[in-house]
Amino acid sequence: MATKRMTPGFSDQVMGLVKTLRTDAPDCVASGVVDMSTGMLLSYETIDNHPPEVLDLLAGATLDLFQGRTVAMIEDVFKERRGITSDHHYFQEILVNSENLTHLFVRMTEQQDVVAVVVCRKSVNVGMLFAQVRRVVREYGL
Repeated sequence: MATKRMTPGFSDQVMGLVKTLRTDAPDCVASGVVDMSTGMLLSYETIDNHPPEVLDLLAGATLDLFQGRTVAMIEDVFKERRGITSDHHYFQEILVNSENLTHLFVRMTEQQDVVAVVVCRKSVNVGMLFAQVRRVVREYGL
């Protein structure tokens, strides 16, 4: 069975998503898309230069955040308690504040293993960040 990741144009959609997130998310300093099924950072844009090993770690960190062993156990418990039997993931968005930055990770609607990542200055209005990123993700619908 073919997935959208195997269809022509998926790469263009991912690059368009990254560019739109980078320009539309408030106070954005970087954006990217991670494919958790392969552990790869598919595309990114940033205003700074980062060592390749840091960018490689982003994909692994995203995987740990959404599908790490403990997170998967929590999802399983929530699903069991609520009587949910689908493979749909429970956690859809994760916000992480570091010392100087705010990082928003959002699962794509259609392809649950694809996550958009947006990094903004810590001064960002978090409500506007969520609103803009959700709008863009819905627009691209991957």
